[in-house]
Amino acid sequence: MDQKIIDLYDEYTHGGLSRRDFLGRLAHLAGGSAAALALLPALQNNYAQAQIIPENDGRLAISRVEYDAAGTKIAGYLARLKGGAKRPGVIVIHENRGLNPHIQDVARRMAAEGFLALAPDMLSPLGGTPSEEDRATKMIGSLNPGETVARLAAAVPFLVNHEESAGKVGVVGFCWGGGMVNRLAAAGTALNAGVSYYGMQLPASDVPKISAPLLLHYASLDQRINAGIADYEAALKANNKTYELYMYEGANHAFNNNTNAARYNKEAADLAWSRTIKFLKKYLSP
Repeated sequence: MDQKIIDLYDEYTHGGLSRRDFLGRLAHLAGGSAAALALLPALQNNYAQAQIIPENDGRLAISRVEYDAAGTKIAGYLARLKGGAKRPGVIVIHENRGLNPHIQDVARRMAAEGFLALAPDMLSPLGGTPSEEDRATKMIGSLNPGETVARLAAAVPFLVNHEESAGKVGVVGFCWGGGMVNRLAAAGTALNAGVSYYGMQLPASDVPKISAPLLLHYASLDQRINAGIADYEAALKANNKTYELYMYEGANHAFNNNTNAARYNKEAADLAWSRTIKFLKKYLSP
């Protein structure tokens, strides 16, 4: 697919365009309204393709939970291997579409790797993630970032104190959630590791507050996010922070999302995932 079309969709999904303007510009790039409408299924997420690990996988115990964040109840999707063994915790932070079937599947993948995986719904204070993606994106945009980070921070002690927790907690996040990983790492929690997929970087002034090792995944075609890499890495180095940074050539923003035909890059996703699991096991093992 034409990279200009993918970039246009990225601009739309991150709040830079109204749907009317997006469709108008898409029609111009595609050569007409009919061609634009034909392209939409490849650009949009198809959650029928979400399950790499089925929800009824017999190895897993899955439950819906709530934790308290200073009086605000945050709903979550909790997945782990059956048997009740103690294991490291991992918070899975969703994209700007909320806690959808794809992110639930990522939580199950984490569980299958041996982690106690919690995917919180950060739209809980607004009634929870809606089925309409455009509405979810607008709701995400209305959240107060400081309050949201505090509500995510409350997930750390929730996992630490869970009866099946081995005590250490990491976090992985994607897109909007990737940016939240960077924020959470500097929020003064007991976090032990953070993995950010194409997430917005912290300003240099906040980097000294980072207290957890970071693994940073970026896509070479993601100009919007990549614009902040150089300053962020310089600040990480200047402050002697522990981090790993990887650039995935030929990959787009959201390359891990296997429900999005236009942007999913299996080679990049598989490599990033293997690095993610290795990193988390390194820093979360007893």
